[in-house]
Amino acid sequence: MPIPKHNELRVPVLEFLKTHGASTSKEMIAPLSELFKLTPEEVNQMYESGNGPVFKDRIAWALTYLGFTDLVLRPKRGVYDISTKGIEMLKTPNEVDAYIEKSQAQREALKNNKEEISTSPIPIDKAVPQEKLTPQEKLYQSYANIKKSTKDDILETILSKTPREFEKLVVTLLQKMGYGGEIKNSGIVTKATNDNGIDGIIKEDILGFGRIYIQAKRFAHENSIGREEIQKFVGALAVAQSNKGVFITTSYFTKGALEYVNNLNGSTTIVLIDGQQLADYIYDYELGMQVEQTIKIKKLDSDFWDAMQDD
Repeated sequence: MPIPKHNELRVPVLEFLKTHGASTSKEMIAPLSELFKLTPEEVNQMYESGNGPVFKDRIAWALTYLGFTDLVLRPKRGVYDISTKGIEMLKTPNEVDAYIEKSQAQREALKNNKEEISTSPIPIDKAVPQEKLTPQEKLYQSYANIKKSTKDDILETILSKTPREFEKLVVTLLQKMGYGGEIKNSGIVTKATNDNGIDGIIKEDILGFGRIYIQAKRFAHENSIGREEIQKFVGALAVAQSNKGVFITTSYFTKGALEYVNNLNGSTTIVLIDGQQLADYIYDYELGMQVEQTIKIKKLDSDFWDAMQDD
């Protein structure tokens, strides 16, 4: 039997989690392979590129799409469980794919406008069917999905670490971005106690006259950073006799917090970095990242071929 595609695994994965409860993707391999009557050779079949087993990867992608649409939850890193919505959707399993496509279209429409989130669903016909995409468009779409999944994993992984490790991470990130230059020991993580509202410091020159102060808040996605937190940070900067600060969080800033920073009189400069921007910077500056595969897309060199005489 052919190895099932990731969309063909979505409903079986939901049914498995409903029956067995919280599980890892590894624990799903044997039961799902039996369900699809796969041979050991098919279960262990590798991608031609050598980047892992096909069946295991497709289970992972099924879980990714189910997670995007909250049909599956991640109680902790590497563990998956079916949500109340997932149980509800199993009553009409034929609608699972349509629900995922509709939710994905809605996520894309809203990702650049966090302040004006609409709860009205986007009609499914607004999503472009895969069969209408060119091979190149499918490739770009797949790349975007992989990138989005990786960035989600970045934030999930950060949330699984201690607040202290997060403070070290953001200092390292700013150094990776070029702040502190070639200065030895330019990044400092302040002591866990009595930090006076400052979690890290970047020295901009050898003597330390110029300094960037950092506040780092490792909050769950749904817990926002409000105006009051920013005001406290501005007060901490005043005590440190500094006018430059970076406030970094894994969650997001409220409208009031953003307006407060925009309305500062210029004597103090605060840069706000929310969870999505943080994931972008970690991804783009390749902090804790590794290249899994490089794909070259080739096309004809028209100048080369046009120089030849046509028949």
